[in-house]
Order: sequence, then structure tokens, then C-alpha cells
Amino acid sequence: MKTHTNFKSINKISLSQHVYHAIKDAIITLELEPGQKIRDVELADSFEVSRTPIREALKQLELEGLVETRPASHTRISEIDEQEVKESFVVVANLHALATKLAIPNMLPEDLLKLKELNQQLAIKIKQKNSLEAIQADDQFHNLFIRLARNKKIDECIQSLLPQIRRLEYLKFDSTQAQYSIQDHEKIIYYVENGKTEQAALAVEENWLSLSKQLI
Repeated sequence: MKTHTNFKSINKISLSQHVYHAIKDAIITLELEPGQKIRDVELADSFEVSRTPIREALKQLELEGLVETRPASHTRISEIDEQEVKESFVVVANLHALATKLAIPNMLPEDLLKLKELNQQLAIKIKQKNSLEAIQADDQFHNLFIRLARNKKIDECIQSLLPQIRRLEYLKFDSTQAQYSIQDHEKIIYYVENGKTEQAALAVEENWLSLSKQLI
């Protein structure tokens, strides 16, 4: 039986997504800075690809508000809008709290151990003043709740808002202030371990809102 699968198309899609994620990560971690002009030709040379996957990636990133394209002009990395980030924090905090409520009934002993391990990793990275790996450890801590919540819509909504928040966090990372997040996580773990779902959800919400106050 013949198959009509277009493998060239599959490879093209995979390449476009690879480029998209790489550029997005560079924007979030500020390797590509707010307001910086970018050219598809230079990006194509950097990735050793044609301009087509670069343009496709930039279109997707423009829809997400991470780049701005001006006709007959140039493409640049979007500036960080602190008011927009502040509004996003409120939504993300509440969604994470909801994810926590949904996740706790699905949590196994090994998940609790993983939370403790991730918080220890966070403490180490903060002490080392490694902003990249500290923020990644924080993401992994909260992503465990999202995964166990088993609700794709919550995940999609959070992921659509998180990039702008993380950009500001990388910009203003302060290892002293970040110490408070470790304490917040310890409180969350305590409530989870003792079956206090409502208190755990509230602690998660407060963790995100306190980060907002530190940054804005």
C-alpha cells in the first residue's frame, strides 16, 4: 500500500518549530534584548537555514507579542510592557492556584519528593546567582503541579502568558529577593504534605503575586 506522507513537509515543520523555540528562548532569556533589531538574513546564517523557517518563526512570535514587524522597515524584539506583565501575573497566579487544587489529589509520594528536590536545586542556583538555572528550577517546581492537574487549557493559558513574565524576571533577577521564593515553596510543600489543599493553593497564588511585587 502506498503512503502519501510528505516527509519533506514534516522535516520543514520540524525545522520551523526548532527555529521558533530557539529564537523564543533567546528572547525570554534576553540573549535577544528588548528593542533589538533583528534581520532574517542574519538569523538564517546563524541557524544555517533558509529564510523561510526564520520568517515562519518570526510570524508566530509576532502573534505572541514577542517581536514587532514594521512594513518596509525592520523587525525588532518587543519592549517589556510592565503593565501588561502585571496584569498577566494576576491571571497566572490564579491559574497556578487552580492547577494546585486539581493536582494534589493526583499526587504520589514520589511527586512530593520531587518538589523537595527541585526546591533544593532552586536554593543552590540562587546561591550561585545563576539566574538561568534558578528560573528553570522554579519553572520545573510549578510545572509539576500543572502536569498533575491534567488540564490542557490551564497549561495553554499559562504558557501563553509566561514568556513576558520570565523576560522581566531575567531582567530584574535579584538573588537576595529570590530567597523568598524558596521559603514560599517550603510552605507550599508543607501544605501539600499535610493534605491542606486550599492553603497550598493560596500559598501558590501568593508566591506568584509576591514575585510580581518584587519585579514591578
